[in-house]
Amino acid sequence: MTDLVQRDDLGAFLRARREATDPVSAGFRPGARRRTPGLRREETAQLAGLSVTWYTWIEQGRDISVSRQVIESLANALQLSPPERTHLFTLAGLALPPPAPRPRKVDPVLSRLVQELQPRPAYVMNSWWDLLVYNHSYAELLGGMNRRPEGERNILWITFIESRGSGLFVNWPAEARALVGQFRAMRAQYPDDPRGTELLASLRAASETFCELWDERTVSGFTSSRKELRHPRHGRIELDYLKLADAHDEQQSLIVFLPAENTVPGRE
Repeated sequence: MTDLVQRDDLGAFLRARREATDPVSAGFRPGARRRTPGLRREETAQLAGLSVTWYTWIEQGRDISVSRQVIESLANALQLSPPERTHLFTLAGLALPPPAPRPRKVDPVLSRLVQELQPRPAYVMNSWWDLLVYNHSYAELLGGMNRRPEGERNILWITFIESRGSGLFVNWPAEARALVGQFRAMRAQYPDDPRGTELLASLRAASETFCELWDERTVSGFTSSRKELRHPRHGRIELDYLKLADAHDEQQSLIVFLPAENTVPGRE
């Protein structure tokens, strides 16, 4: 922690969550002689496996180094919700903890929305560009989607490994470089996520071009833009590309392509 305001915010947040934590739910017996609500500092330190002095210094915003293990222990001790846990790591100036592995499941209403967007190509992906749900127009855009193994229904994999992916974008080098930059940023955010590690290893083993771009160490973020595509059935088309975050699941996003010039791929 290097910023004084951030250290103060971290201490204030811990104190607020400590005072809001029910001692009984944390495993302590109810007592009538508590001068403050919630947990005492010594109880919080005990639950987190810290010395009372060390925990007190953190709460007071002192300029000390706090490890991921300490922050994780405090998050568990204070029974923080996922958003609170994320906020705690952010205040501590640490990379976010890896998300817990989840099944490839999408909210039914979001799945229905993807289909209702037909004939606009649309899909839902997770943090690692795995395709979770897609409509006919998007499947037709890429071709042979349902014949791919589940592990290869992935934007990075299709972009670098399949000839359809490299031939789809008119300016494929720029698209590929931007995608690798986004992937690197995600890897830094979730370095211990097993899916990210697996995907990186498979891409490095299968694509020399990916390795070259990965070794450039460029980092980029997502930007909505116009894509120029070369489609085998519809010819050269332009689509506007939009990404919408799922408020109920930070690891999923809805991607929609809108026709830029009255061109609707997938319309029969």
